[in-house]
Amino acid sequence: MMDVKEIREYLPHRYPFLLVDRVVELNPGESIVAYKNVTVNEPFFNGHFPEHPVMPGVLIVEAMAQAAGILGFKTMDKRPQDGSIYYFVGADNLRFKRPVVPGDKLQLEAKVISERRGIWKFDVRASVDGDTVSSATILCADRKV
Repeated sequence: MMDVKEIREYLPHRYPFLLVDRVVELNPGESIVAYKNVTVNEPFFNGHFPEHPVMPGVLIVEAMAQAAGILGFKTMDKRPQDGSIYYFVGADNLRFKRPVVPGDKLQLEAKVISERRGIWKFDVRASVDGDTVSSATILCADRKV
């Protein structure tokens, strides 16, 4: 289990762009389960359908990528402070099934598919109350800063 203090050691993101609140399961080299509590106070809700607030899909993808980034960093036993950065570089088979709204607890899952020369491939999924809201295969690149 990782709280937000430890998460900040593995992700360079900060408010308002840190989109992982807690890690509840982590198996380095294999998988991660994390979550983001979605609140009405999120800054993007002011402009993204303010009368019917919906979390932007691109931020759901970013949240899944951040969970995958934590998994990658923990697997490599690296941190951004070590001079390494993890870039989100691509997505395939991206799908959105339903909107994410204030009050939802967005569960983020990532599984390692492969790693070659610093390019990682992950199977990612976001869900709310067990229902998939988004899924994709994403690519992340580990690079020196």
